[in-house]
Amino acid sequence: MFVAHVIPRGTDSELLVDGRSAILFATLAGVSLGIMTGGAQPLVRGQRTARVESILLRALLLFALGGVLGSLNTGVAVILDYYGLMFLVLTPLLFLHRWILAGIGCTFLVTAPLLGAGRDELDGTQPPLAYFVDYYFLNGSFPILIWVPFLLVGLIAARSNLTRERTQVAMAGFGASAAGAGYGAAAFVPGVSAVAHSGTIAEVVGSGGLAISIIGGVLWITAPRRRSLGAAVRGALWPIGAIGSMALTVYTLQILALAICVALLERGGGIDYPGWPLLIGMLLASLIGASLWRYFLGTGPLERLFAAATRASLGRLPRRSRGIGTHT
Repeated sequence: MFVAHVIPRGTDSELLVDGRSAILFATLAGVSLGIMTGGAQPLVRGQRTARVESILLRALLLFALGGVLGSLNTGVAVILDYYGLMFLVLTPLLFLHRWILAGIGCTFLVTAPLLGAGRDELDGTQPPLAYFVDYYFLNGSFPILIWVPFLLVGLIAARSNLTRERTQVAMAGFGASAAGAGYGAAAFVPGVSAVAHSGTIAEVVGSGGLAISIIGGVLWITAPRRRSLGAAVRGALWPIGAIGSMALTVYTLQILALAICVALLERGGGIDYPGWPLLIGMLLASLIGASLWRYFLGTGPLERLFAAATRASLGRLPRRSRGIGTHT
């Protein structure tokens, strides 16, 4: 996402990170929801209420934070408020069987284009409610009708036992096949596009497949059963894992840094982003800062704040449930 937001662009050509980084983020959000609600063994009925309440509260906090960050002058399409609404949409589906989730995901995939999602420009003259629906569900930066399948795929993966090698291989293989099908269709079928943020079926299948194959591949290569190889890779990726452990904090700080940068540059005469220096500086600051914070303090600051806001609800869960997803 750092690269997608600040890398210098010599032309209008599409980069690999465009769109796909946010889709990977969304797929991981679905995985996290699955882990938070029991993973491969979903919480039983008596344990679900408090956890669902905490997810709903987190969704509202994400929506509010996304609204604040989106109001800043950064030129970045902030995704957090969309995520909050996606969490709300997924809440009634969290404990459905995997095959039902797959069917719902396919339904969204097919019907979203039929409902006009991702096809039109936003009309600012609409009544407030119509504009809200259009902005968040149909034609905004991350239309929910188009993006829900990414979270559903992640949720299905979490329900399939992420620690099992068979699941990891299946994720990598299925994802690679879907990516080949989506991007292959765009390459060889006239009139089919998989351009980033186009919201076409080819883009959803291709980019979603790429995301799930990356998750499966990383899980496979870092698995403890690989012993020296897995340990070496986990060690090499530890700073990136530190960022991942506090993704909300790092994302928020990134948006704030870009807002400050824009304000300073505009004050100096509207100079363009200092692309590579800014990108390298943000990456180094994030890798070093997140690593030090994780090593000495553990959970990220915003993650702690969100946890504190939901602690009363989570406190009603039994001990087994409270341990689920504490690393998410």
